[in-house]
Amino acid sequence: MSNSLDTDVIVVGGGLAGAAAALGAAAAGLNVISLDAGPKPAKPEAFDGRAYSVPLGSQRFWAQVGVWDRVADDAQIMQDVLVTDGRVSEGASSLFLHFDHREAEGGVFGWMVEDRHLRPAALDAMAASDLIEQRYGARVSGMTAEPGRALATLENGETIAASLIVACDGRESPLRAAAGIRSVAWDYPQNGLVCAVGHREPHHGVAHELFLPAGPFAILPLKGDRSSLVWTERRGTAERIQGLSDAGYLSEIERRFGDFLGPLSLEGGRWTYPLKLSVAHDYVAPRLALTGDAAHAIHPIAGQGLNLGIRDAAALAEVLAEAMRQGEDIGDIAVLKRYQQWRRFDATALAFACDGLNRLFSNDIGPIRAIRDFGIAAVNQMPGAKRWFMKTASGLAGETPRLMRGEAL
Repeated sequence: MSNSLDTDVIVVGGGLAGAAAALGAAAAGLNVISLDAGPKPAKPEAFDGRAYSVPLGSQRFWAQVGVWDRVADDAQIMQDVLVTDGRVSEGASSLFLHFDHREAEGGVFGWMVEDRHLRPAALDAMAASDLIEQRYGARVSGMTAEPGRALATLENGETIAASLIVACDGRESPLRAAAGIRSVAWDYPQNGLVCAVGHREPHHGVAHELFLPAGPFAILPLKGDRSSLVWTERRGTAERIQGLSDAGYLSEIERRFGDFLGPLSLEGGRWTYPLKLSVAHDYVAPRLALTGDAAHAIHPIAGQGLNLGIRDAAALAEVLAEAMRQGEDIGDIAVLKRYQQWRRFDATALAFACDGLNRLFSNDIGPIRAIRDFGIAAVNQMPGAKRWFMKTASGLAGETPRLMRGEAL
């Protein structure tokens, strides 16, 4: 049997986590074939209501792999973040936690970028790379690990050989299942809701996180007098709200949002999805590495889902670059376990921290409410604690990959 390779790395998954993995591997000097099961997406013209939080570490990654210059003009700076507790009927508590950009590394908390800008920019950066081949409508039906290579089999019968396959195929990852990697997983009795609104008053780049009994309600600034809304509701309530007319849906928003930014109007589409926690027991198997939701799907309470995937991509790229320099086989399990050791504890700790925060704040139990309000006010008076939270949210805590420090591999 021939051990010839078609490429160094196969990335399976066409989302932003897959794009990050492909661009990271290319930044390490590796040849990549990116496989997307869907058709090549058309560039969207209209805003569909979806946007992403891009903290400083992720922004530096996107800059290093040729994406950020393509979206910088459309990115809205998040200057400050205000965190409060509240009830729908009563509004926010007078106790709050203020994260000030002047205390953050680089003097900025992060940015908000619409999906219609970030996703095409990532795909364009991939297309511009001489090291990346993009294939659409290429669904993987299985993989085989052999000495010296992995084989990805497509539904059309074609096989592609590479040193390594990177699974970015979502939280129900077929490749993870096929490799026999188990995961800890449970469904939340909650759905996420996503949309955007226009408003009369300027947001001044301030993001708001309001903890309501059903779950967090985030108001995130977009370019112009618009904000992205990401909030959590009990599943039945979320399904009821999603089924309302635009006027009814906007009325539900106004009950939670308040009137501090003036009258509201819906901008773009409305999205809802069930929430789930899933953490893989292992991030690697022979000739296989998991990144993004394939490795960990977390509660959106801290807005870190995509950014965890970017950190995976940056760490994996660095491990592979170092292995190449040392003349190692990049798909060898000893190399891959260095990536796993780097990422598994960090991602698992954050997943369960978000789970704990959701359980702490998504209730209306009086004594617990009093404790968390006191905690919010106490942390607000502790500059060291606030800086630690900001550093963690920016993706710069712990051993930060070079691409997320703004350094080339």
